[in-house]
Amino acid sequence: MSFSYDYLALAAAACWAVASLLSANAARHLGAFAFSRWRMFCVSVMLWGMAVLTGGWSSLSSHSLGIMAISGLIGIFIGDTALFAAMNRLGPRRSGVLFATHALFSALLAYWVFGEVIAGWTLVGCLLLVSGVMTAIFMGKRANETHAWEQDNGSPWPGIALGLLAALCQSVATLMVKPVMMDELSVVDPVSASAVRMSTAFLAHLGLLWCGWSVAKPLQRINWPIFGMVAMNAFLAMGVGMTLILLALRYGEVGMVAMLSSVSPVLVLPLLWLLMKRRPANGAWLGAAVTVMGTILIVARH
Repeated sequence: MSFSYDYLALAAAACWAVASLLSANAARHLGAFAFSRWRMFCVSVMLWGMAVLTGGWSSLSSHSLGIMAISGLIGIFIGDTALFAAMNRLGPRRSGVLFATHALFSALLAYWVFGEVIAGWTLVGCLLLVSGVMTAIFMGKRANETHAWEQDNGSPWPGIALGLLAALCQSVATLMVKPVMMDELSVVDPVSASAVRMSTAFLAHLGLLWCGWSVAKPLQRINWPIFGMVAMNAFLAMGVGMTLILLALRYGEVGMVAMLSSVSPVLVLPLLWLLMKRRPANGAWLGAAVTVMGTILIVARH
């Protein structure tokens, strides 16, 4: 089934790439916490509706419920909120560089916990992939670009810390769900598992708002255009993308799934060209080419 998980992880990356184009303006409008809360609300409704319709909710045991809930708190409540806070500070391009380190964190943690070893040409492919993604993001800005996605908001150091925290949380949360998703005695429905993770994160966000914490309040009131962006982002990134990742983890190694799913910033390049009518910088194309070579090596060796 390695063939399947390769392409499931890449499909998740494609979902995240498209969804990221809908997140920047909405996150700046609402603020990181309010954006995450609305997104979690939308995707929780979608996923639980699907879980009820398909009967997948019955695959959840008390053990899997607990693991998925804790994973949701770490990876989504803390990790996603930290990522969007970093994005508001640094912009999507630079926060993307930091978040891309989750692939490295995942590979190291998977080696430590599960003994997963990446070697030979697969290791070469992984190194090319990660370096290509970071090159594409880091060198992806033209000198005269001043649009909102490239703005700085205060000192960069809090944004850097938040970006690395988001990457680490993503890695830890992914590592936690691997044993549950690969358990052959109790096969867990990935849609229902995603629903537990998302709704747990939503309830945590709601708790912060009800406690009156000022950071949890929206910067501006939500409106229908912003809600549409949030709902579409929720469907693509969290509903489809994260469900594909959970399914990939059933068949693949944590480190490899993380590596392949980290190519989403490179997949954004042609989408940005289409929307903004401007060709990405040469450094971005160089990084994209290296990423493609790394991905081909990984898929070919599997």
